[in-house]
Amino acid sequence: MMFSTLLFSHLDWVAGTGLQRVKIEIVLTALNTGSRYTVELQADHLDIGDTTRLSTKMNTSLRISLSQTRRFRFTHVPRKWNTSTASAGGSAHRSVQVNLRRQLQASSLKQSIENLTDDLEPMPLIQDQGDYEVILPEEPYTWGTSHITPKIVPDHIKRPAYNWETDPGTNENVFRERFGLILPILKGSSDDKLLRESARLARRVLNYAGTLVKTGITTEVIDDAVHEFIISHGAYPSPLGYNGFPKSCCTSINNIVTHGIPDSRPLKDGDIINIDVTVYLNGFHGDTSKTFLVGDVDKIGKDLVDVTNLALQAGIDACGPGRHFRGISKAIHEVIRGKDFSICGQYTGHGIGRGFHHKPWIFHDLNEEPGVMQPGQCFTIEPCVVVGTDPQAWTFPDGWTSSTESAARSAQAEHMILITESGFDVLTKDLENDVD
Repeated sequence: MMFSTLLFSHLDWVAGTGLQRVKIEIVLTALNTGSRYTVELQADHLDIGDTTRLSTKMNTSLRISLSQTRRFRFTHVPRKWNTSTASAGGSAHRSVQVNLRRQLQASSLKQSIENLTDDLEPMPLIQDQGDYEVILPEEPYTWGTSHITPKIVPDHIKRPAYNWETDPGTNENVFRERFGLILPILKGSSDDKLLRESARLARRVLNYAGTLVKTGITTEVIDDAVHEFIISHGAYPSPLGYNGFPKSCCTSINNIVTHGIPDSRPLKDGDIINIDVTVYLNGFHGDTSKTFLVGDVDKIGKDLVDVTNLALQAGIDACGPGRHFRGISKAIHEVIRGKDFSICGQYTGHGIGRGFHHKPWIFHDLNEEPGVMQPGQCFTIEPCVVVGTDPQAWTFPDGWTSSTESAARSAQAEHMILITESGFDVLTKDLENDVD
């Protein structure tokens, strides 16, 4: 489809950051149909010395949402965020003068915009045509999580080794994990009992969190309740303080793939939300997650969650002593094959027990990784399934929240698997909606 183009542009210099933010509004008229579209492009890291290469200089992905009014909104979002001010030599972006405002010339961008719109037809980047709200980082951007005050955990509750109030008695376990010296969990042993207790508590926390999911509640309120539930059972919320994560659980909504930080946004009718909880009880971590529906979710969203649960179960069924780890990904692939879904390969399952994350790493996308499952190994399977064929993700300025580049929705489900001599046990399976 050919377009005629009317271009409006504006450039903001962002003081003190070395960033340049460009907002461009384009009114497109389809020459063969007369239909009019409004496009808004927004980008960071534009090299002002080469504005004609707009689409290649920014290293961005194009996000698209389509409404029933046939009005498009395109937003460019950087794949890689860079807060450092450009320096002379060695930088791909020239240093900029701050506290200035300047109008770009439409003629200098016209050709690149026309090329960009030509590339868009027939709109192949619209991965998810469902009815939902796209989650984007709040502006102005806040980098990192140091502005978020972590919750208090009572002194009597044992902390994991990575916590800023480390229990010196756990340092030996950190050494073992770092160098791959993970001791097997033998069925019937005291470690086996403690691991199962932690996994069962994680499941109870997740079930409790699920009862809170409703239109109007904020993820911050859910996190508050999850935190209190965990510490009331004498456990520590494992995410809290892990590499600086500021909350007690992860809440990932719609296009957020994983690691969403609970905040003040109320849940809305039609949302899907993954809640990922991990508890640290008696020296062992228990980890599980599930994607919940909020109110009336469209068919694409419901299908996504159903397929995700089926993919997790298929991966679990591929487990057993002596079986190849890569068989997990092949089983998951069979579930989504021929469907309009894909697997995000940027996030893996992981070994778990006395440590939060360690070997073996569980890849959910097709792979030929070596290794077979051995009795005593405990690990998570947690596929992230994305609508459409582009499962790539990028990270918000907070350093944690991971969104699909296409803004398509993603769902995740997770269980802990313990390999035994005769098969496997699902340690976080639902025991009749155990909440108490």
